[in-house]
Amino acid sequence: MNSVHLYLRYIAVSFKSQMQYKISFWLQVLGQLFGTAIEFFGIWALFNRFTQIDSWTLAEVGLFYGLINVAFACADALGKGFDVFGKIIRNGDFDRLLLRPRSTVLQLFGVELTLKRIGRLAQGLTVMIWSLIMLQIPFTLSVFWLLSVALIGSIALFLGITIVQATLTFWTIESLEIMNILTYGGVETAQYPFSIYSRWLQRFFTFLIPLVCVSYFPLLAVLDKADDFSVPVWICYVSPIAGIIFLLIALRLWKIGERHYCSTGS
Repeated sequence: MNSVHLYLRYIAVSFKSQMQYKISFWLQVLGQLFGTAIEFFGIWALFNRFTQIDSWTLAEVGLFYGLINVAFACADALGKGFDVFGKIIRNGDFDRLLLRPRSTVLQLFGVELTLKRIGRLAQGLTVMIWSLIMLQIPFTLSVFWLLSVALIGSIALFLGITIVQATLTFWTIESLEIMNILTYGGVETAQYPFSIYSRWLQRFFTFLIPLVCVSYFPLLAVLDKADDFSVPVWICYVSPIAGIIFLLIALRLWKIGERHYCSTGS
């Protein structure tokens, strides 16, 4: 409970600092909102020209798009400290974190809760609600469960990827931008149903980076399409736990990297 209290203090300080310049803050939120809205406009233009992709309609793809963007917005806001970890390493600031009597993971999570991500979150949530209304999906207990676990699992997965990227910095010093293939690239990929991709890509995002497990499988059940793609319904209800397992593995790797840390001497 002491750690939770400390984290809440971190968040309170983060809120206060970001709201010092309110006009700048709201302009950043609007920038995030309109930037992601343009992305969805591109998807709409694609469906306006071709009507559907394989057997998928715009409303169905909108559900995938909305969920993954809401999840990424939350993960991106929570994991700011790990995202900028390369700079912390180069400046020698990680040494200060090690001297404090608290977990470095807690301290990095407390670096900043990036409020401007509200723009992406609001846009993704709007598209997801619009899709549910257009598809006339009843908001039952099972649908609530599927959407909730898919969101939690997706947030955990993206946080895990960010932590893995930060962990590699213990050896590389500079953050490896190639990891953005799995973060931003993963978002772009998961905005569409994975059934439209080649087999090797489906396997990669199922067994190595479980994006299929955290977003695609649960939404198949929400759309009542699990049987159409030969996916057992029970898997759709439990598969998002793969995102939490990935996060736990990432935290374990972080501990290994932390033990091998050598100060940059700066």
